[in-house]
Amino acid sequence: MISGVSQRYARSLFELARDENSIAETEKELGRFAAMLEESADLQRLVTSPVFSAEDQFRAISAILDKAGIKGLVGNFLRVVAQNRRLFAVPGIIASFRQIAAEARGEVSADVISAHALDAAQEKELKAALKSVAGKDVTVNLSVDPSLLGGLVVKMGSRQIDTSLKTKLNSLKLALKEVG
Repeated sequence: MISGVSQRYARSLFELARDENSIAETEKELGRFAAMLEESADLQRLVTSPVFSAEDQFRAISAILDKAGIKGLVGNFLRVVAQNRRLFAVPGIIASFRQIAAEARGEVSADVISAHALDAAQEKELKAALKSVAGKDVTVNLSVDPSLLGGLVVKMGSRQIDTSLKTKLNSLKLALKEVG
């Protein structure tokens, strides 16, 4: 879910990146930080826990960014977010920035959750299918949720397509309860 705070921060970052002609680089660096966040439970705790002071969050984020080599606009931006005690909004800021950047490029953004990682050919086929539905290029944000068992959940704009086995099994279970 993207909050108003996330959208405001993302819009500000986008405008700064546009002024510096570094939208693609900013998006890439945000993607690197998002991957780090997804892989590290400790980093997730730092970002979401209200227990850490603004100073603790700032020092920790600074050290992480330095070690990861995330500098420039994104590094400075994340430090400001930490100082303002808004680290909890970073996932929403990244999602909102991607959406704003895609719109600026004339693309549509889609969030795709699959039961297992897609290979390059599957990802290419998915993008082509989504492009034919949307009528324009589609930026795909992929994530994996093994609990789906199989299939995909695609969210594009206000539309959601759920072909996961988990949902189909739940529907079947519900239908069987109604019959019995």
